[in-house]
Amino acid sequence: MSDSVLEFLRDKAARNGDRRFLHFEGRDVSYRELDVLTNRMANGLKDQGIGPGDKVCIMMTNSLEFVSAWLGLVKIGAVEVPINTAHKGDLLCYLINNSDARFMIVDADYLGTIAKIEPELAKLEKLFVWQEEQTEMPNFQKLTLLPFEDLYVGDMTLIGSEPLGQDDFCILYTSGTTGPSKGVVLPHKYVINLSISNANQLGYTENDVLYACLPLFHGNAQMMSILAAMAANASVVLVKRFSVSRFWEETDEYGATATNLPGSVISMLLKQDPSEKDVHHSLRQVFTAGTPKAAWEEFEQRFQVRIYEGYGSTECGMILMNTVSNRKVGTIGKPAKGYQVTIVDEADNQLLTGQVGEIVTRPEEPYCMMKWYYKQPDKTLEAYQNLWFHSGDYGYQDEEGFFYFVDRKKDVIRRRGENISSFEVERSVNTHPKVLESAAVAVPDPLGEYELKVVVVPRLNASLTPEELIAHCEERMANFMVPRYVELRGSLPKTPTDRVEKYKLRQEGVNNQTWDRLKG
Repeated sequence: MSDSVLEFLRDKAARNGDRRFLHFEGRDVSYRELDVLTNRMANGLKDQGIGPGDKVCIMMTNSLEFVSAWLGLVKIGAVEVPINTAHKGDLLCYLINNSDARFMIVDADYLGTIAKIEPELAKLEKLFVWQEEQTEMPNFQKLTLLPFEDLYVGDMTLIGSEPLGQDDFCILYTSGTTGPSKGVVLPHKYVINLSISNANQLGYTENDVLYACLPLFHGNAQMMSILAAMAANASVVLVKRFSVSRFWEETDEYGATATNLPGSVISMLLKQDPSEKDVHHSLRQVFTAGTPKAAWEEFEQRFQVRIYEGYGSTECGMILMNTVSNRKVGTIGKPAKGYQVTIVDEADNQLLTGQVGEIVTRPEEPYCMMKWYYKQPDKTLEAYQNLWFHSGDYGYQDEEGFFYFVDRKKDVIRRRGENISSFEVERSVNTHPKVLESAAVAVPDPLGEYELKVVVVPRLNASLTPEELIAHCEERMANFMVPRYVELRGSLPKTPTDRVEKYKLRQEGVNNQTWDRLKG
């Protein structure tokens, strides 16, 4: 197995030659063409003074240019720092400065956002700007702007040093909900291992067409769609952005056979009105995470598409998976090849089957998990305790060896002597046909411990009452899990990566918009 992404790309180009690899907005790119294109990009980047170990931010929407820039950086040993295109202001400034990036590749649409924070950007020097259409550029005082096309002037043959498996591939920033985002440093071998493992365990073949609809600034799209397709010698269709209304039409149009979707998107697709497209499409399977058992079963029955659920994180990759040969509905699977996974108590003692504790893991080979949190050694040591990486998630294992997710440790709610999983509460609430999404949080109880509050976003034009919701909950939950407080609102506070900021909801507590079940 190749240890570096450069070796991997070169091997796949030699094997597959002129076979189509990537389709984007009417353009097909073969394995060989992609190799040449990224060689030119790599040499062009070198001509601009970028070399091994240099951090380069990419702030772009999905495009062939994003793929070229990302893989071009990889080929010369530079370190990609993908930036969520929703970021702005202080957080965007923090990410660019914290990464120590001197160069940035950016869509012209985001120049205005960068211009607003230019005075605070301590190390950034150059912006390479991609424009689909010529538009007026904002004024910059100190940053140099260069056309993205200037990076394609390099030679077709790659010249220079080659990265190794232990070298840094990228820095992916996690979404901090209570503190600064942490930069997760991932080595080349991690990326190769994750991509090949996913392709193998999900049974991808060279006849598959993967549908990549998630943003490329997330590791999921890069490693589990683009590179996983390459690992299987398959092809991939890249779209600019996900559309719930066009999902089935597009997958069928492109002949897509597999895709990756978060659990929240599974719920969104289920809430669409029934259509003849529900079963008239080409999709065979979906790999997902965070899909409740009921939604899993409903999705498979309605759309005739097989779901494979897994569990992982930016830091450790996909460590638990349901696979083609070993699957159990409602679980997050068994340990992926090359990883040890177990459940421990607060003192890191291994727990018995069925007992709830923290999910911890470690790799069986070096450089198959994150190296460290960038410039945060204290957080790195905190995560790696007693030779295990601590996920911060509660789960348990059954007698067959399958694992189950319970909740984030910090989101478990203590009420009347019982531990309540906010995940389980939300899962039940979200099955109501008038509910779009929800968040369950603990709020102080005058009698001690906490009470349970659920904040609910109804579906568009749906008329939902708290009483109706509570009746729904009482049919599906133990009495101690039924929320006391309900608040209906138009949206939930979220990070730019779409994670609910529950700490804000906890801070809001009970207010004049909150309905109290005990008072009616």
